[in-house]
Amino acid sequence: MIAETISLGILSLPSAVAALGIVPAIVIIISLGLLATYTGYVIGQFKMRYPHVHNMADAGEVLMGPIGREILGAAQLLFLVFIMGSHILTFIVMMNTLTDHGTCSIVFGVAGMILSLVLALPRTLKNVSWLSISSFISILAAVFVTMIGIAIQHPGKAVEITVKSDLYHAFLAVSNIVFAYAGHVAFFGFISELKEPAGYPKALYLLQGSNTTLYTVSAIVIYIYGGKDVASPALGSTGPILRKVAYGVAMPTIVIAGVINGHVASKYLYVRIFRGTNKMSQRTFLSLGTWVAITVVLWVIAWIIAEAIPVFNNLLSLITALFASWFTCEFLPIQLNHLAQQYESKQLIMDLTDGLSGLFWLYINKGKYFSSPRKIFLTFLNSFVFVAGATIVSVKSRIQKPV
Repeated sequence: MIAETISLGILSLPSAVAALGIVPAIVIIISLGLLATYTGYVIGQFKMRYPHVHNMADAGEVLMGPIGREILGAAQLLFLVFIMGSHILTFIVMMNTLTDHGTCSIVFGVAGMILSLVLALPRTLKNVSWLSISSFISILAAVFVTMIGIAIQHPGKAVEITVKSDLYHAFLAVSNIVFAYAGHVAFFGFISELKEPAGYPKALYLLQGSNTTLYTVSAIVIYIYGGKDVASPALGSTGPILRKVAYGVAMPTIVIAGVINGHVASKYLYVRIFRGTNKMSQRTFLSLGTWVAITVVLWVIAWIIAEAIPVFNNLLSLITALFASWFTCEFLPIQLNHLAQQYESKQLIMDLTDGLSGLFWLYINKGKYFSSPRKIFLTFLNSFVFVAGATIVSVKSRIQKPV
C-alpha cells in the first residue's frame, strides 16, 4: 500500500506549495491526509460487509447492479492505465536527465514500457510485493537526496506565506495534492490479498501517517530552498550532478509503483474473463497467454498516453480531475448510503461510532444535523466528503489555462 501510494505524487508537491503558498499548502496537505484516512477506513468497512468485493467494479455491482459494475469497472481501469502512463512519462524524464537527452524521448518511452511490462508479468501480488520494499526505499532516498542537495546548493530563497494566483494554477496545485493520496482505487484488491483482512486498519494508519508526514516535510523543505521556480518533478530542482543522482536513486519507485498499478489493472480484466472457472489459477497456455496479452495491451495504451500528454503536472491534474477525486472522496458516500439501506437502526448507530461517513451518516441523523456542536461538526465533515469530490471534478472540467 505504501509503495503504491507514495510514489510520483510526492514529486509534484513542492511546486504545489509554490503555487499556493506555505500556509495554504500545509493546511491542504494535512487536511486531505486526514480525509484520505477516513475514506480509506470506510473502504475497509465496506469490504468487511461484502467480502466478495475485490475491486471498485464489484462494489459498483453491489450498489447499482450490472450497470454499476461496468461504469465503475471502466473508470477504475482507465484511472490505473493513466497512472501507468504517468510512470512511463517520469521514466522518460529520468532517462533524459541521466543521459543529457542522449536519444529520442520516444525510444526512452518504449524502453520504460518494455521494462514495466516484463516486471508486471507475475500473476500474483505475492511476487510483486518484494519489489515494493525497494520502491519505497528508493523514493524515500531520492527525496532526501533532493532535500539535502537543494539545501546545500541553495542557501534559501524568498518564500511566500500565501500566493496570489489565478484559479487555473491554484486548482492545478490542489489537484496534484489530491493525486498524492489517490491510492484508494487499489485498496479493495490489497485487502483481498491480506492473510488477515482484519489488520487492514493498522496498515491504513501506517500508510496515512507515513505519507502525510513525508509529503508535508519534503514539500516545505524543497520549496523553501528551491523558491517559487521549484521544478516538477521535484528531483529536477538540484544541480546537474545531484539531479542525476536523485533520478538514479528514484528509478525503482518510478518503475515499480507503476508496475503495481499495472498489475491491479491487468488482474481486474483477468478475473473478469475467468471468474467462475477453474482456469484462473492454472498454468495453461490459455490462462498464461491471456494474462500476457492483457498486460501487453494495457502497457501499450499507457505508453501512448505518456507520449500524448508529455507535461508531468498536467497529466497528474488530468488524472485527478477524471478519476482520483471520485475514488478518494466521491464514491464513499454512495457506498455508505447503500450500507444504510442494509443495516438496522441500532447497527447504524454502532457503526457511526466506528467512523462511517457521508450519506450513511446523514441518513441516520436526518433532522438532527444541528442538534449539538458535535452533530454540527459531523454534519459538515460528512457533507464535505461528498462535496469535495464533486467540486474537483466539476471545477477542473470548466476552468481553462489563462492566455
